[in-house]
Amino acid sequence: MRLAGVWARARRAAESSEPEPEEATEPVHHEHSHTEHHEHTHSEHHPGHDYNHMKEKFMNELGHLPIPMWAVAAIVVVVLVLVACFIFCVFKKCFGKKKKPKKVRERKTGRRRKEKEGEGEAGEKEGEVKKQGEEEEKEQEKLGKLEFSLDYNFTDAQLIVGILQAQDLAAMDMGGTSDPYVKVFLLPDKKKKYETKVQRKNLCPVFNETFIFKIPYAELGGKTLVLQVFDFDRFSKHDMIGEIKIPMNSVDLGQPMQQWRDVESGEKEEQEKLGDICISLRYVPTAGKLTVNIMEAKNLKKMDVGGLSDPYVKIVLQQNGKRIKKKKTTVKKNTLNPYFNESFSFEVPFEQIQKVQVVITVFDYDKLGSNDPIGKTFMGYGATGVGLRHWSDMLANPRRPVAQWHTLLPEEEVDAAVKAKPR
Repeated sequence: MRLAGVWARARRAAESSEPEPEEATEPVHHEHSHTEHHEHTHSEHHPGHDYNHMKEKFMNELGHLPIPMWAVAAIVVVVLVLVACFIFCVFKKCFGKKKKPKKVRERKTGRRRKEKEGEGEAGEKEGEVKKQGEEEEKEQEKLGKLEFSLDYNFTDAQLIVGILQAQDLAAMDMGGTSDPYVKVFLLPDKKKKYETKVQRKNLCPVFNETFIFKIPYAELGGKTLVLQVFDFDRFSKHDMIGEIKIPMNSVDLGQPMQQWRDVESGEKEEQEKLGDICISLRYVPTAGKLTVNIMEAKNLKKMDVGGLSDPYVKIVLQQNGKRIKKKKTTVKKNTLNPYFNESFSFEVPFEQIQKVQVVITVFDYDKLGSNDPIGKTFMGYGATGVGLRHWSDMLANPRRPVAQWHTLLPEEEVDAAVKAKPR
């Protein structure tokens, strides 16, 4: 029905477009016969006429659109291109994965193998270069040499160690120099440690100092002599330059020996905790009186076989390395946390108070042998850190006692600091 309506409208439009003269001249019966003939033709050729009519209608509709024909054509072309691309992608995705020829695969495999082999060779070369660099660094890292002597006195059962001199030591200070000194001790006990004097700003110092260890010859074979070279520093922990270790079972002590050895880098050992001591200082300027009160100590190092100690404290007042006066507390038996609360007074004129040193040493009392030092600290001239601050607080608060805890340090370290001149 819709097609018939559309066809009727198209027909009316066609008839209205025919010329008027011809309509007027034709007889009525001819028009009727023409209509019948048209209807008969329409009934015979209905499908083709339908297609033409639809085409004409479509073109008429396009003519009435608000956009030009070239734009419509461009849109159609773009749509067709997109559809073609989509179909091409789908086809390639589904059917495009084909196996490559065998020769091509073999070529690519060979290339990959060559690349891997090349990378392996490059890695080996880099490893060899690194090893060579490390070996060169080790060769370049020369810490210096140390000359020492060894002798054994069989009569007195004494090992005599001489620290003679050093050469070409490593520079540890900013100025390209060092302040070297040498520690001497036996492993594994470390019971007795010695050290040389500090040689200021010298990379080739001469020491010429001798130290004696009293030890039976039978026990000497299980010991190792250690010579550690340090750079002294007043304001921080002393830096180890290097060390020499000598197993005593490898040394022929039948005759004295003297030799040079290269200083080797040594492992930095953690400083042993020796304990803490509480001290009170009081100074009266008008009377020139310095009062030192040894109050208590805690966590002292175990020195006896039973895991305890018999501590006492020695106080030394000195100036320019000379002892002016010394005093000591009573011995506290079998304790690592002794309480003393003992006061000692020293006469120190006001003009001398900035030049003196108070050296505190905690000892372990021993009835049979010598008393072993547990640890040490000092205050006054040349002191740093807590020792300097405590002394300054005492001078800033005349006539008032000022208490302070001090950490005990190894005896040789404090002795080196006491002997050193302030920079």
